[in-house]
Amino acid sequence: MQLTHIAIWTNELERSRDFYIKYFSGKSNEKYVNPKKGFASYFVTFEGGASLEIMQRTDITRETADVFIGLAHFAFSAGSKEKVDAMIERFRSDGYKIAGEPRTTGDGYYEGAVLDPDGNIVEVIA
Repeated sequence: MQLTHIAIWTNELERSRDFYIKYFSGKSNEKYVNPKKGFASYFVTFEGGASLEIMQRTDITRETADVFIGLAHFAFSAGSKEKVDAMIERFRSDGYKIAGEPRTTGDGYYEGAVLDPDGNIVEVIA
């Protein structure tokens, strides 16, 4: 089995898509819109083939337990400790909230974490 994508809700579709393109070198498809359901989305695909489905729906405008339960975080591999440090500093200088300073975890990863524009925890690991 191979993980193909993770889906997240947002209220600002283009802002979220642009974040993942800019900082994680994602490639976006064309915007999908289903006006009947008030739904729109982008798939942003990353090196290795996994994608992030960024979704917006007119009737989902705030967090609720049944919409957001289950997502803790997701992670991108930067390839080295130095790149993790550099990315965390780039996020900091661009005004994003750092959710975790770079450190070596108990399971051996070197990681830092940032909150994306919608408050999702995104880890950057080596």
